[in-house]
Amino acid sequence: GDIGAYGLETLQGIQTIQSFGYEGSAARHFDNLTDQAFFTAQKYIAARAFMTALVIAMVLGAIGVILWYGGHKVLTGEMTSGDLSAFIFYAATVAGAVMAISEATTEFSRAAGAADRILDVLNARASLVSAPISLGTVAGNLSFENVSFSYPSRPDERALDQVFFDIRAGEVIALVGPSGAGKTTIFQLLQRFYDPSSGAIHVDGKDITTFDPREVRKHLAVVSQDPAIFSMSVADNIRIGKPEATDDEVRHAAELAQAHQFITDLPQGYATLVGERGSRLSGGQRQRIAIARAILKNAKILLLDEATSALDAANEAAVHVAIKNLMKGRTTLIIAHRLSTVQGADKIIVLDKGRVVATGAHAELYGSDSLYTHLAGLQMDLKTA
Repeated sequence: GDIGAYGLETLQGIQTIQSFGYEGSAARHFDNLTDQAFFTAQKYIAARAFMTALVIAMVLGAIGVILWYGGHKVLTGEMTSGDLSAFIFYAATVAGAVMAISEATTEFSRAAGAADRILDVLNARASLVSAPISLGTVAGNLSFENVSFSYPSRPDERALDQVFFDIRAGEVIALVGPSGAGKTTIFQLLQRFYDPSSGAIHVDGKDITTFDPREVRKHLAVVSQDPAIFSMSVADNIRIGKPEATDDEVRHAAELAQAHQFITDLPQGYATLVGERGSRLSGGQRQRIAIARAILKNAKILLLDEATSALDAANEAAVHVAIKNLMKGRTTLIIAHRLSTVQGADKIIVLDKGRVVATGAHAELYGSDSLYTHLAGLQMDLKTA
C-alpha cells in the first residue's frame, strides 16, 4: 500500500520533481519502501518454510515410526501385510490432510489481516448523522449564528470563533482575510464536511445540521481555485453537475461558461478525453469546464474560491464573463484575493484569526478598517508594480 501510494503521488507530481532535481531522492525513497516490503516478504517466506518443513518432518517421522513398528508386527505374525498397507494408506491420507490444513492456516492468517482492515472500513459510521428529509425549494438566504469550530486534528485551536453574519438571497459576498483567517473553513462547514462545534448555520432559516449532507450539497455549486477534472470526456466532466443532463443542456452550459468554442476545436469535440486530472487542457480551459459544471447544476448558492487568481489576462477575461453568467440569480460567496473581485461584491466580510472583524462595502471599509485597508493597499501596490 505504501509503495502504491508513493508511486502514484510521484508520477502525478513528476514535473515538479524534475523541475527541482528531486529524482534521485525520490528514487532512493522508493527503493527504501521496496526494500522494506522485500524484507517483510523474506520474513514471511522464512516463517512459512519453517512451518512447512516442521509439518513434513512430523508427518514423515510418524509414517517412519509406523513402518518400523508395523513391520515388526508383520514379522512376528501379529499383523498381516494387508493390514499394514491399509493402515499406511490411511496414515498417508491423514498426513496429506494435515499438510493441507497447515497451508490453509497460513493463507487464512494473511486473509485475516486484510479482513481486519476491510471490516474497519465497513464498520465505520458517518459522524454527520441527520434525518433523510428534504430542504425543499431554496431561495438562497444564509446565516451563520455565533459559529465556532475546531478541526478534529487541532481540537485546541479554533478555526472559527463566534462567527456571525446574514446573507440575503441573490447577494454577492466576498470573504477577505489573511491566510488562516477561516475563509475556507466557512466553505467546508457550508458543504457539511464538518459540523460547527457550537452555533448554527441556516439556509432559508433551516439548520443544515438537521438535513443529510447530500441534501444540503444539492443546493450548492462550487468552483475552486484548482478544480478537479477527471480522466473522462469533456461532456462527462461537465455532466458531473447533472448526470442526467442531455447533450443540449451540456452544450448550453458550456456556451454560458465561454467553453463551447475551445471544446469544438478539440479533436473529438465534447467526446474528447481530457487525460488524467485534465492534463490535456490549459488552466483556463479547466476553470471554464468547472464553471460549466456549476451552471449545469443550477444550484441557488454558489461558492467561488477565487477561480481566476492563477490565470493569465486573456483566460481571466473569458472566465470573468463565465462567472458573471454563473452568478446571475444566485447567492454567491467568494473567497477573494483580488481587489477587482472585492469591489464588485454587495458586501465584504473581513476575517482574521477565525473572527469577523469588519463587514461592509469597499467604500465603507477602506480607510476605516486597518486590516482591510492593509490588504487592499497590498493589491494596489501590486497593480502599480
